[in-house]
Amino acid sequence: MANNLFSGLDSLGLGKLSGMDVYENEEKKEAKAQAAPDKPEINETDLLFDKNFTCPVCDKEFKAKTIRTGKIKLVAADSDLRPKYQSVDSLKYDVVACPICGYAALNRYFNYMTTAQAKLIKQNISQNFKGLKQESDIVSYDEAITKHKLALANTVVKRAKASEKAYTCLKTAWVLRGKAESLSENLPDYKKQKEALEAEEREFLENAYNGFLEAFPKEAFPMCGMDENTVCYLVAELARRTGHMDDAKRWVARVLVSKNANDRIKQKSMELKEKLTSEGH
Repeated sequence: MANNLFSGLDSLGLGKLSGMDVYENEEKKEAKAQAAPDKPEINETDLLFDKNFTCPVCDKEFKAKTIRTGKIKLVAADSDLRPKYQSVDSLKYDVVACPICGYAALNRYFNYMTTAQAKLIKQNISQNFKGLKQESDIVSYDEAITKHKLALANTVVKRAKASEKAYTCLKTAWVLRGKAESLSENLPDYKKQKEALEAEEREFLENAYNGFLEAFPKEAFPMCGMDENTVCYLVAELARRTGHMDDAKRWVARVLVSKNANDRIKQKSMELKEKLTSEGH
């Protein structure tokens, strides 16, 4: 017998509803949901836009690929606070680099420039700079690593604070880690490439660790957007990753006895302390 329960609704423009089952059970609904086509996959290009910048060194305007922060979803974080986002490694886009004069910096520092610093960059970078190639639809890991190293060179040339140098080293280490994680295991030299990237990452982590040690007693908080307890925890974790185990225990202890540390950092510090204990330190 034909299903006529909803006959007549076609006159209201609802003819598609005529075949509905009033008592369709949940199993049927679930089966239909599972059979439904997946949502279209989000591509990295969907999360980017071209942002206009004016270089504080040469005053030229340029565009650079930038993450649409409202569209990315944080899915995890490494123990040294490296964020991981769904569908994109946003860290590749953390450096803004002028393709004309060679000035580059992490996004949070790009517009902070004194006349003396601009002069140093013009003399020591711009005079020999050969330019950056035009960006493609996305920034590759190799391009991102080059930009991060250019940013680090700028921090040295412009005599930036130790914290900026340290943070730039840390971000560079994170991008190197991202590239290592993205390598295909089918590469003929996969193991060699991965080991080389891991060794380079450790070198940048060591420099980040030393930079934060230098900055801690000299600079005010927040430092690189982090409060004192977060920096203490980060220094402890960097110490652990670079083999300075006694220092790691001392720095994590500072967080655990702090009355001002938030619950998130307290929890991460407890986990770090347990990790150090389980590793025999």
